[in-house]
Amino acid sequence: MKPFPSHFDLIIVGAGAAGMMAASYAGKAGLSVLLLDHATKIGEKIRIAGGGFCNFTNTHIDGFDAAPYYVSENPKFVRYALSNFTAQDFIALVERYQIPYTEKHRGQLFCDRELGASSKDIINMLLNECKEAAVELRKGCRVDTITKSADRFQVESSEGLLTASSIIIATGGLAIPKIGATDFGYRIAKSFGHAIIPTRPALVALHFDFWEAEGYTTLAGISMPVEISTQSGKRAKDRITFDEDLLFRHKGLSGPAILQISSYLHPGGSITINFAPGIDLTQALLDLKQRAKYQLERAITELIPTLPKRFIQFWLQRAPFQSYLTTPLPEIPHKILETLGVSLNAWSITPSGTDGHKTAEATRGGVNTKELNPKSMESRLVENLYFIGEVVDVVGWLGGYNFQWAWGSAVCAATAIAKKQSQ
Repeated sequence: MKPFPSHFDLIIVGAGAAGMMAASYAGKAGLSVLLLDHATKIGEKIRIAGGGFCNFTNTHIDGFDAAPYYVSENPKFVRYALSNFTAQDFIALVERYQIPYTEKHRGQLFCDRELGASSKDIINMLLNECKEAAVELRKGCRVDTITKSADRFQVESSEGLLTASSIIIATGGLAIPKIGATDFGYRIAKSFGHAIIPTRPALVALHFDFWEAEGYTTLAGISMPVEISTQSGKRAKDRITFDEDLLFRHKGLSGPAILQISSYLHPGGSITINFAPGIDLTQALLDLKQRAKYQLERAITELIPTLPKRFIQFWLQRAPFQSYLTTPLPEIPHKILETLGVSLNAWSITPSGTDGHKTAEATRGGVNTKELNPKSMESRLVENLYFIGEVVDVVGWLGGYNFQWAWGSAVCAATAIAKKQSQ
């Protein structure tokens, strides 16, 4: 075996999506690159993404301002990186490796080979890109400390003392610790004087105090399309709204609608769920009352065909509607129909908690973007120190946006480092 060098142009800590992407681009630009990860099995978040089919990007970003698709103290921070490395750029790489893919929903691209093989296609592609770029990869390598003296970084690791001209921190967030997530990147950032925007789970299922006591556990397994929104802001334009599917669980609510809105929720904040998007249900019920003599269950089934029968029956068993289950519509008081309409058009509830980082798909918060250069991802506090991917205070919507941020921020940093070291 060739001797393992102790000095590199660039050391990248974290061999996930962002880390591997940055390593391959920096290596191909002629830099000597060492890619380190404490795990022995890398790319695990890629492996489990999209149910094993890896939702690797989203084409809705291309040609538009990407900022609205991301949650951050400064969403505009993503604009430069994502306009300079687009979804089409990553698709070109995927196509070069002849990896089959398909668009499933709203610009979301998934690999479409058999389960498990799909995600591995992306991991193997990135590993091969690193190999072609002569990247030195060390798995199962523990990094203890990173310091800087003069123009060199010192990395104390289980491989011994390593030095580098530049460092990229690509350690990810806190989501899914069972596959290796830690707070190491935040600790390193703080050790160099960086502020960390408080972290919390994002793209995560929600819990509710009243769930079991009020019998909502009986709805577990039911899914339906809804319109869901936050209640923050007095003006309608300040509210965040998604049209997605909702899933009832024994512990609370999940599904794309909940995962999306969870990234925007603040502790104590409420959400509003509309089970009849596009329908003024109160008015529809009052109109129906004038011409129909059947009962409430049939009326709701007719007006909102997307609602499962089990859900309708549960909802109508609640007060005050249960007293009118067998009453013909013309005999039901206007006030009851109005209450029913509002309850299904605007069900306002306040989460008591979430599933936490254990099952969250991403982390909100992280290294403060005000202390990073958006055109290079370089620290404004420490020269030649870079932060990319999820460790930064940037979290995208569900549906490939976080992977595109990983690719885009990685290429942004690698390109800037190569340009800087060539001068």
